[in-house]
Amino acid sequence: MKEIPEELNQRSLEALEIARDTGKIKRGINEATKAIERGLAKLVLVASDVEPPEIVAHIPLLCEEKKIPLTFPGNKKKLGKSAGIDVNTSCVAVLEPGDAKDLIKDLADKLASI
Repeated sequence: MKEIPEELNQRSLEALEIARDTGKIKRGINEATKAIERGLAKLVLVASDVEPPEIVAHIPLLCEEKKIPLTFPGNKKKLGKSAGIDVNTSCVAVLEPGDAKDLIKDLADKLASI
């Protein structure tokens, strides 16, 4: 798995917060997996502290196959908070970026060049 600079991980959380308020997101491994498989996800964020890691092991492979940008911006608590929920979440997919469209495009370009 490639190493993602911390700055890009932080910007992906910003993009998630904007998309949560102005677009559409899906929370949870199952919802995110469906969005990726259907080619609907524009950005996928996976928590770095998922236990056991096997439950999200398929996500990087799917994202690579579908050419969807992927980041690991921190723990489940941080991801849940950025997704606008009071519980931890392992994975979030941005379906409609809303006002975060340019930020997500920029992130996708930078992540593709890593």
